[in-house]
Amino acid sequence: MPTGETHKSNWKERLKETFRLVIMHNDTFKEVGSYKLNLLSLYILLSSIFVTLTFLVFCIVMYTPIKRYIPGYGDYNQQVKISTLQSRIKKLEKESNAQNEYAQNIKKILTGDVEPSRSSESKEAKADISKPETVERIPEDEKLRKTLSSAIKKNGNNQAPARNFAQLDIPIENNYFISPVKGQVSSEFNPSTKHFGIDLIAPKNTPVQAVKEGYVIMADWTLETGYTIAIQHNNNLVTFYKHNSGLLKQVGNYVKTGEPIAIIGNTGTQSSGPHLHLELWHNGKPIDPNTLINFK
Repeated sequence: MPTGETHKSNWKERLKETFRLVIMHNDTFKEVGSYKLNLLSLYILLSSIFVTLTFLVFCIVMYTPIKRYIPGYGDYNQQVKISTLQSRIKKLEKESNAQNEYAQNIKKILTGDVEPSRSSESKEAKADISKPETVERIPEDEKLRKTLSSAIKKNGNNQAPARNFAQLDIPIENNYFISPVKGQVSSEFNPSTKHFGIDLIAPKNTPVQAVKEGYVIMADWTLETGYTIAIQHNNNLVTFYKHNSGLLKQVGNYVKTGEPIAIIGNTGTQSSGPHLHLELWHNGKPIDPNTLINFK
């Protein structure tokens, strides 16, 4: 029928029309395979492949770290963790810098790499100290000084009154030192020659005592000073005990006044015989131990 041939099949019928896909060799034209298919099956196959790929991509994005790289899809918990880690890193950097600066200062003290005070400045300081009007005296302090001085004389010990604490801006309360060993002073405090302490000669195997209570901040061996121990006291006071033959305390230990901390010795390249080198530092500056300790 002419009218039936001119009409086109609707789209449903076209989907069901069967086609044959023939695969032939390019040179011999030999048929390798042939497949029957229609548009509906081809559409279903392509749709299945598309859905499968979409599902795989969704799973990869949801359950792998790749989602972090998608703009606007950042995980809030991850952002919080990153911020916390960054703050910790900054805190650790500050602590590390402080520790390095502290270690450098300790190293300078041990090696004597400290600039001595100018003579003019020292003269002015001495002049200021000698002036009684520079120290404000109040009746309560005077009464306390007299009481403590009389108590020390009565006990007859080797503690020295804190007669120069006021000039050094150190509170008078609880600031009494004892001599680390009973011996003779062989070398005095002389900053101009970078000798920032005094040398005490005592018999072999004499125990070295802590001049005041505090915490051990260093207990180690150095090439120049041998076995060295340092104690942090209150009011920013630090004492160093150098050239020992052995140490009895470790870093972090709390020691009381008069407690043995080392054994007198002759270690280190800067030592020329058995003795104890004692240094006293206040606010990062060396001071003469004779001003605070009675070694007689």
